[in-house]
Amino acid sequence: MAIMGTSIPLKLSLLFSLFSVSLFTNVLSETRQNAMTVIPPTCKRIECPAYDVVHVGNGSEIRRYNSTVWISNPPIPEISLVEATRTGFLRLFDYIQGENQYNQKIEMTAPVITEVSPSDGPFCESSFVVSFFVPKENQANPPPAKGLHVQRWEPVHVAVRQFGGFVSDSTVGTEAAALKDSIAGTEWASAIDKSHRAGHASVYIVAQYNSPFEFDDRVNEIWFLFDVENKLLAM
Repeated sequence: MAIMGTSIPLKLSLLFSLFSVSLFTNVLSETRQNAMTVIPPTCKRIECPAYDVVHVGNGSEIRRYNSTVWISNPPIPEISLVEATRTGFLRLFDYIQGENQYNQKIEMTAPVITEVSPSDGPFCESSFVVSFFVPKENQANPPPAKGLHVQRWEPVHVAVRQFGGFVSDSTVGTEAAALKDSIAGTEWASAIDKSHRAGHASVYIVAQYNSPFEFDDRVNEIWFLFDVENKLLAM
């Protein structure tokens, strides 16, 4: 009887422990899903800009990026973001292959970003600026090149939403709207609105982490750039 009396509390204790572990695992899984903690596999192979997660929301997160350096195309007038990004990326690919004033090859990085300033109508050309993240070893003196310019960003906050697959013109607007909805009514939304009204940021940015030849584990992001002090970019 004493053994049976002892075994019941042990069973209850074991059952409670299993329940606690299961509950913790479910909460951790849900937290990870909400936290968007998917680090693009590309960033394990090549250099990506560093950031800190400031806030986790429902399907989005707020990051703070340190100062970054980008080599950028001039604005590309186009109806299609996909076509504009392809045009801009080809120029940037030539640049990192050594078509610059130093004849210097530069390591590939991620993401390639496209700043989007939409047109007023569905059949009018929008403006797209396609940029390449300059590796740390080249940031002090990026090789100049005809038709490209350097952007030096001060530390900046970014609202981010991730999505998979290949970027298409039809999905980008939907994802941007979803990001806007996810932060609606928050202090972050107010800061973003102030930055846009001050003319300190494009409407949104599409960040792509994979080459066109990668079909698995594709990661893309929509970015809304802003600064809590409303001092955004030093271009």
